[in-house]
Amino acid sequence: MQQILIDGAWVDARTDASREIKNPATLQPLGRVPDCGPDDVARAVAAARAAQHGWWKVPGVDKAKLLREIGARIRAREHALATLMTQETGKPLCEATDCIDWVAACFEYYAEVARSSYGNSVPPGAPHQLNFTIKEPYGVVAAIVPFNFPLLLMAWKVAPAIAAGNTVVCKPPHQNPLSNLLLAQVYDVLPPGVVNVITGAAGTGTALAEHPDVDLVAFTGSTAVGRKIAAAAGAQLKKVNLELGSIDPFIVFKDADLDVAVPGVAWARLLNSGQVCTSSKRIYVERPIAAEFVERMHEYVAFLEVGDPLNPDTDLGPLISLEASRRVEDQVARALKDGARLKLGGRAFMPSGLRGHFFQPTILTDVRHGSVATREEIFGPVLSITTVADADEAIRLANDSEYGLGASIYTKDLATAMRAMESIKAGTFWINDPLTDNDAAPFGGMRHSGIGRELGAEGLDAFREPKHVHLDYLMERKPWFFPYRDRKPAGGGASG
Repeated sequence: MQQILIDGAWVDARTDASREIKNPATLQPLGRVPDCGPDDVARAVAAARAAQHGWWKVPGVDKAKLLREIGARIRAREHALATLMTQETGKPLCEATDCIDWVAACFEYYAEVARSSYGNSVPPGAPHQLNFTIKEPYGVVAAIVPFNFPLLLMAWKVAPAIAAGNTVVCKPPHQNPLSNLLLAQVYDVLPPGVVNVITGAAGTGTALAEHPDVDLVAFTGSTAVGRKIAAAAGAQLKKVNLELGSIDPFIVFKDADLDVAVPGVAWARLLNSGQVCTSSKRIYVERPIAAEFVERMHEYVAFLEVGDPLNPDTDLGPLISLEASRRVEDQVARALKDGARLKLGGRAFMPSGLRGHFFQPTILTDVRHGSVATREEIFGPVLSITTVADADEAIRLANDSEYGLGASIYTKDLATAMRAMESIKAGTFWINDPLTDNDAAPFGGMRHSGIGRELGAEGLDAFREPKHVHLDYLMERKPWFFPYRDRKPAGGGASG
């Protein structure tokens, strides 16, 4: 049984409940972790609370050194972390290796940003006054992440949270917590209690999010769960930072270079077997190039290698679970019933020598806007293509959604690009370069895709709040201090 990290020590959980973690490509067991209950949650939160004041007072330059050291230690463990992540997520090894680089880079970025970002001076309202702001940590942060990018999404929370002076209790995804437990070994450079890691499923996450000594909940996951967290946090007036689901649009305008657009759209949709919040789940193609786009996409996707994610030649690995595979298969069936046409794939299958949860790369054409494929988030390798009459229709349909996490386009025309960017509600808008993240730029959603931002200076400010300081250095008695107090009563004395 794996241990959990509380107050700088690896300890046994105080629960008999546990779950087995399996490789989604082979179904082989990888380990067993505890399903932590309220007692373990309370221990972890108490450790974080006890450590927070001391950690906040550590000078910024010293925090920066520690964050840089964490980044270096992650890079030194790149192969072990990437291999374990591949085994427990099904993510191809090349993707997992890139992910570890991004994780290390996130800690390195916040090491540099946090040391020089504290507050601002404010113009005073009168002579001999000073006004300035300082930015203080919230306190204890609960960091809860999903299965698709378990280390990267955790780094996006832990690095800025501790850089800002908070302490953290991490709850990795229940499907694949092992790589986060391995990552947690690098936190031993920090004072005890600054980062704590517990494991478990939905009940553990709920107990953590609702704990009264948690000051902020940073969550990535489904919109449905995000709503529950927001409601519970609202009852306690607790802060939240939520990155939720989406059905991101991708417009291929008629002037796009298909030599670039076809592989670009395929990558933007099929990365991590389509299990990406910002993957392009609604693809709108202008009519003059639609037929050629579909044929070239079919040719490109048909030759992608689906199989063992540890094989360097593999392009797509399995889905995370049998439940996930069945859900995607059901959504494809309903999309076909809604009038879509199946160009490629469409079902679960088993590559030779493997026993996991694989799904064929799938292309749906003639997808009707408003159907299942454009209203439900299909978390799997499914390209849903809708032909549109012109740019106006493409932009209108792309913006017709309750979500707004990301959006992508391909066009050579600057005016078209700017018009689409200004019209479509999305936290990130990619032009001719889809799904490219930048540690220095904010990431997050509009509408039902979330509250708040991660990464960039905004991602640091998500974990701290401003305090206005007003100083009068002459310490004078002010004329507005109860001016009537100095007047003598007309009757010559106090009544009583």
